[in-house]
Amino acid sequence: PWGALAGGILALSTASVLIRLASAPPLVVGAWRLGLATLILTPWSLPRFWRAASSLGRGDTLRLVLSGLALATHFAAWNASLMYTSVASSVVLVTATPIWVGLASHFFLGERVSRRRWAAIGVAVAGGVIIGYGDLQLSGRALLGDALALLGALAMATYLLLGQRLRRRLSTSAYVWPCYGVAAMALVAGCLIARQPLLGYDRQTMVVLALLALVPQVFGHSVFNWALARVSPLVVTLAILGEPIGASALAFLVLNEAPPPTLWLGAPLLLAGLALVSSEGATPAAPPARPTS
Repeated sequence: PWGALAGGILALSTASVLIRLASAPPLVVGAWRLGLATLILTPWSLPRFWRAASSLGRGDTLRLVLSGLALATHFAAWNASLMYTSVASSVVLVTATPIWVGLASHFFLGERVSRRRWAAIGVAVAGGVIIGYGDLQLSGRALLGDALALLGALAMATYLLLGQRLRRRLSTSAYVWPCYGVAAMALVAGCLIARQPLLGYDRQTMVVLALLALVPQVFGHSVFNWALARVSPLVVTLAILGEPIGASALAFLVLNEAPPPTLWLGAPLLLAGLALVSSEGATPAAPPARPTS
């Protein structure tokens, strides 16, 4: 599993740079990414979902649809954030899913949050404030990008919490396939409403969109879901926190984009807080680790 996790981190780390290289609006990028991923997974996932569909009630079907809509919101917000702020800031902040999961578990699911987790959330929030303050000094656009990345993290937390019960009945492929499909249809609808064309882009953009579907979406997500059955959720969650490092390195090498100065102070605090939140919540009942962007 360790080699697979390392490969998964590398696969996930390519997403932000590929999105930057695509000359297409955020909704279009998300629609193509999830639409192609759904098509790639169909031969394996459709038969599994079809066999399990009869066991799903109306409530389960509603949760499945809402999970897909939350996933669509995640990609729409995060893709847009990369238009306004740096890759490093965006990826660090969108990784804040464990904070939202912890808060939602306390306020909506009635789970007790220990003092250690509250302290960890406080450390992570302090890191996020430092990152936001530094980006605000650069421009208001950068701060808007930070806010969109945090919205993306909130949407991903919603996706995970909605899918918690469904994952007990559906295999990984049977769960993610309809979620990807619903999310893709929602993003296509968003493109039509916003009048963002789905076709007519240059060859490089179409190649990048195909790579987004194959590398970070199918391969990256699949590896971490596969690893969940072989190592503890804590290990998987902490491994995912390596994505900001890989994404920042690729952004520097490919885009010649250096992280903002305040990120060197804020990011370690935020990631340390996330690591503590994840370790505190690493129980069998916890939602699966965030299949990052």
